[in-house]
Amino acid sequence: MFDDPAARDELKSYREKGPDAQELELVSALAGEGLEGATVVDIGAGVGAIGHALVAAGASQVTDVDGSPAYLAAAHEEADRLGTAERWRFMEGDYVGLADDIGPADVTTLGRVLCCYEDWRGLVAASTARTRRLYGVVYPVSRWWMRALAASGNAVFGLFTDKMRLYIHPDRQIDAAIRAAGFQPIYARKGLFWQTAAYRRRPTA
Repeated sequence: MFDDPAARDELKSYREKGPDAQELELVSALAGEGLEGATVVDIGAGVGAIGHALVAAGASQVTDVDGSPAYLAAAHEEADRLGTAERWRFMEGDYVGLADDIGPADVTTLGRVLCCYEDWRGLVAASTARTRRLYGVVYPVSRWWMRALAASGNAVFGLFTDKMRLYIHPDRQIDAAIRAAGFQPIYARKGLFWQTAAYRRRPTA
């Protein structure tokens, strides 16, 4: 699902239509907190839609972490086209394994990555611990019929590959874990399939 044809199709769609609704609302929520000079880590960045928008909003550097070389190449190509490549760093692999090498950032975003990651607790723990200011996520709503859809989809994926699974993680637990890591919500909206949430790190005493 994350090969070169898929990346090319998504890049073409992005260039024609721009970021999707959830990406736009996440960027808007974060930009409202001020992004001038901020460093960003975008986990599972795809073609870089969130990162490109954050750079346009003033971010000084984006570290794009993705397990797909094809999507990293597409994001890099778009950064070259926009003339912002010097503000990007591209890293291939699993963020949890790379977290120490990547280091802290002012802003961390996870756009539609929790739905493809089994160990959500590990990913949230590693990423929140290295976020200084703002944390944003887009992930599936946790409803019974979404879990049923994911189960059906996984049954189909299982016929062709053992590397792709969809996960509908418990959203209340995800929210609680982010809050427990020292963040307070600044934006939250649930749609039919996806929900968007942004958080600000609470000031320390």
